[in-house]
Amino acid sequence: MSSRTRTNRLFSIATIAIGAVMMLAGVLTWVMVSSTLSDQKIVVADDASCMAGRTVAGPITAYCQADVINMHTLEATGGKTYAELDREDPVRETAMTSSFLQASLYTSVVAFGVALMAFGIGLVFVLLGITVLRLSSEPKNETAPEEVLV
Repeated sequence: MSSRTRTNRLFSIATIAIGAVMMLAGVLTWVMVSSTLSDQKIVVADDASCMAGRTVAGPITAYCQADVINMHTLEATGGKTYAELDREDPVRETAMTSSFLQASLYTSVVAFGVALMAFGIGLVFVLLGITVLRLSSEPKNETAPEEVLV
């Protein structure tokens, strides 16, 4: 086995291993975030524009719940955000709590996206490694192709 073939094989194996680890990390992250959200027993409000009545356990339900929380907060604050309310306004604490809840739900949406991206990149690495491995193990045709005159 030539040193070039050996290098290609090592590259392939390393690429496949890195891809497998990334895929595993993506799946584990998705499961962990989903499980953590499910444990909270949050249900998307009945007046949500999407996924009403569903348990928050994935990116879409988390987004829908954050959206409906924002809608309820704007109703309670007369359309003002936390930063727009006077410091003495008693509704400001509600707006602050709402902001924290929305940020947490949106963070979980981002975590789902990162998990999916890690899985996807890992899959690309695995496929790249397999391709390089197959190409490096194919027998080489030592005869030169005939030149084509144009």
